[in-house]
Amino acid sequence: MRLVIAAALAPLLVPAVPALSHAQAERRALEGAHVAVYNIAGSVRVERGRGRDVEVEVTRAGRDADRLRIETGTVRGLPTLRVLYPDDDIVYRRGRERSYRTEARIRDDGTWGGERRWSEGRKVQVRSAGRGLEAWADIVVRVPDGHDVDAYLLVGELTARDVDANLRLDVASARVIAEGTRGALTVDAGSGGVELRDVNTTRLVVDNGSGGIQLSDVRGESCRVETGSGGVTGTNMSCGQLSVDVGSGGVRVSNGSFRDVSIETGSGGVALDLRRTHTNTTIETGSGGVTLTLPSSFDATLDIDTGSGGISTDFAVRTTRVERDRLQGTVGNGSARLRVDTGSGSVKLRRGS
Repeated sequence: MRLVIAAALAPLLVPAVPALSHAQAERRALEGAHVAVYNIAGSVRVERGRGRDVEVEVTRAGRDADRLRIETGTVRGLPTLRVLYPDDDIVYRRGRERSYRTEARIRDDGTWGGERRWSEGRKVQVRSAGRGLEAWADIVVRVPDGHDVDAYLLVGELTARDVDANLRLDVASARVIAEGTRGALTVDAGSGGVELRDVNTTRLVVDNGSGGIQLSDVRGESCRVETGSGGVTGTNMSCGQLSVDVGSGGVRVSNGSFRDVSIETGSGGVALDLRRTHTNTTIETGSGGVTLTLPSSFDATLDIDTGSGGISTDFAVRTTRVERDRLQGTVGNGSARLRVDTGSGSVKLRRGS
């Protein structure tokens, strides 16, 4: 029998303020170079720690906070901390300005995701109001340098600051912020904004189903960014390889330095301000103009095609093919390669500093 009975019989008028505002944090240690943390609702904050082990601090909140359980142990080969919610209907009242409902499948051990991702476990619903288990947990994860941490959260906010570790930040409907991190970084979000600031990484992967992505002072050898809907903006970025794939939304990057660039949008314009001569740049848009601001030392072999829209350039081009919607030719010695293909929208090559 589900444990929702007590909550269902509770009075309809319930306090919006957590009943356990005085609750004390509970502490656990996770031994191992690679650990994982799971929480359905609340906040997860990853920060720099000391010592040998990853230390986790959990504060339970909400009217039914005392019904939550905290368990640790090895799950599928990883030392793992899980906050267990004994109900399929969860009410998370805090920090939301609009009503929402998020559903996911949760395994009995309190985990989800992985290779079989959302296909296993019981169906759990998190709502902003209504009847159900009114409880959530706020978690602080303190990570010594050089560890690997996987942090999973369904609803709330997930942040990582001043961490020198390989991180996987995985949310269903939550805001993700990473600032001052070092090491490989993977962000997997179902919906919600993603903000990355001062990130120095060997490999960056951001996959957002719905929501904008903001990148500032990001440096890495490989940077891959995908979003189903929502714009991508970047400032002061330096990546050996930059790959951006947007279903609906524009891409705007200022002060960028890349060796290879690949950008694809279903609908939405692209504006790049490149500070370094690149090797290969490929841009494809279903609809939306493309504006490239390039260094004065720019040289490349050009292949520009637009279904509807003009083509203009500040650079002298030795042309091999010129039409209203097609331009092929060479700028400088042609050592790099630039290909632009847009279904509708103009293409502009602008000379920068």
